[in-house]
Amino acid sequence: MIAYLEGQALVKKDHLIVLTGGVGYLVFVGSRLLSRQNGELIALYIYSHIKEDRFELYGFQTEEELGIFKMLIAISGVGPKTALSLADAGTDKLIEAVRQAQTSFFTNVPRVGKKLAQKIIIELKTKLGSLKELNLSTLSPKAQDVMDALLGLGFEENDIQNIMAEIDIESMDLQVAIKTIIKTSSNNNK
Repeated sequence: MIAYLEGQALVKKDHLIVLTGGVGYLVFVGSRLLSRQNGELIALYIYSHIKEDRFELYGFQTEEELGIFKMLIAISGVGPKTALSLADAGTDKLIEAVRQAQTSFFTNVPRVGKKLAQKIIIELKTKLGSLKELNLSTLSPKAQDVMDALLGLGFEENDIQNIMAEIDIESMDLQVAIKTIIKTSSNNNK
């Protein structure tokens, strides 16, 4: 089992080759590490992913990133590539997203839909702690239209949900509901 590698980094499209002791190890890393210069010295904590038909190495700059990665791949439906993308977003941001039940943080990663994002939050909140409960209720068609429109405008899902809980959008016209939430949001941010 390989746990740690130090050596020269050769940057490829979606991985690094770490040259150490005359041997080149193919290591999958996040986009932050792929921005390295060819030949730069690098030190990585390694996770060895072993399957029947493959042996892959995943590299991380810190032990904390490696720990988060291990927690993520333990969740059914989260593979190593998805876990790598989530861990690469930053451990502090990921931990905060779990604690605040921000599904939008997770759904921004390819291959992660709303249901998987909810599952990740539910499973990780026992390990990382939770400051806010996850809303698993489904939205009405009108509320979903309002949510989609505001997400398209760049609003945060949690902010929209908090405001929607305060007002009765079902009695409003769609455009009026969107304008009301935008106005309420701008008043809250003053």
